[in-house]
Amino acid sequence: MLKYSIRRILGMIPMLLLISIVVFTLAKLMPGDSFSGEIDPTNTNPEYIKEMREKLGYYDPIHVQYFRWVSNFVQGDFGNSSRYKMPVSDLIGERIPNTIFLGFSSLLITYILAFIMGIYAGRKPYTIGDHLIGGLNYLGLAIPSFVAAVFAIYFFSFQLNIFPSNGSVDIMYSTGTLDYWLSRVHHVVLPAVVLGLLSTASYTQFLRNDIIENSRKDFVRTARAKGTRESKIYNVHILRNSIIPLVTFLGFDVVSVISGAIITETIFTYPGIGQLFIESVSTNDYPVLMTLTMMFSFLTLFGNLIADILYGVVDPRIRIE
Repeated sequence: MLKYSIRRILGMIPMLLLISIVVFTLAKLMPGDSFSGEIDPTNTNPEYIKEMREKLGYYDPIHVQYFRWVSNFVQGDFGNSSRYKMPVSDLIGERIPNTIFLGFSSLLITYILAFIMGIYAGRKPYTIGDHLIGGLNYLGLAIPSFVAAVFAIYFFSFQLNIFPSNGSVDIMYSTGTLDYWLSRVHHVVLPAVVLGLLSTASYTQFLRNDIIENSRKDFVRTARAKGTRESKIYNVHILRNSIIPLVTFLGFDVVSVISGAIITETIFTYPGIGQLFIESVSTNDYPVLMTLTMMFSFLTLFGNLIADILYGVVDPRIRIE
């Protein structure tokens, strides 16, 4: 398993290099110019603009610009945001804790609900409760996240006034206090539920179907014939085999949470990297846009690696030697 992990990590390097070439090329082909945020907007002197372009290397050959960007990127120098006038690393560092908190909350809610509903529906199939859970799942699969977010804000924020409709914390609380963290939890619940809606519905159905399928296999019949308690059969024999798909999805959840947060954070005005990504696209903030795209690409590759490793850990029959 260790050798396999090392090989996969080394294999990520050429993939990231190819992605960096694509990202850099697309950034150069896009309209606009990140240089527009680097100069004094009140100084329109052509000589000044030409001097600044020369200083920043905009007249260098494309391959020279690319290797300079990659070299700086590897060293942690992502450039300066043309909109916020600050280092990209500092800007992302301010936003990413909010996205991590949102993603962790979403995964926690997703897996708790999926396990509860999936186990119940799998142990009691074709009952009223199973049909009710199935109907909720199909509803969750059918409704796009942006539509669910709008309805959630309308009902739970505007009509019922239970959850706030935007932001990540109330500004009246001091950082680190109990009221501060309670406010953060209060603000994150609604976007976290919306973000995990699709995954909750999918995982519930996966778990329910796997439990039903595994309950009909020979090893379960053998366990029942030996007089094993029904609770032990479900909790040990059936559930262990049924959670394999869910555990492998955990690696992909790293990617889906980040990508889903782009829409959810924008609708809820939640200050995370998803909202920052949309802002960088609309304002042609190329240093931020290129950095976030590379980060999302790395998380995709890393998530696939985690999924493969977890698959071998959960199911010894397919463990990679």
